[in-house]
Amino acid sequence: MENISVNVASHPKNKDISVLSVRGFIDTTTAPEFEKTFHDVLDNKKFKLIVDLKDVNYISSAGWGIFISELKRIRKQKGDLILVGMNPEVSEVFELLEFNTILQSFPNVDQAVTKGFHKA
Repeated sequence: MENISVNVASHPKNKDISVLSVRGFIDTTTAPEFEKTFHDVLDNKKFKLIVDLKDVNYISSAGWGIFISELKRIRKQKGDLILVGMNPEVSEVFELLEFNTILQSFPNVDQAVTKGFHKA
């Protein structure tokens, strides 16, 4: 039984931005699969990332840890990591952990593209 799927695509209007669309949940059993895909994107020198979580209903500490652990590397490469489409339960944990102080989030991919990445 598969509990996670991750699709990676370049944003149609901005090829510098990679969109990771996640479906399922990110916990200790699925985090390694998500982390592998996440690292594959970074290894391909893609550092402007949007993670679309609209189809994710749960993220455990293992999942949150993946985002936080690579943030310094991403920003050192003049990139950023933006989360979009969080449902209320995921968003509540995001704010409870105060990740909203270090990670941007937007309701959808289009808003993240237009408002999220600061021009150098």
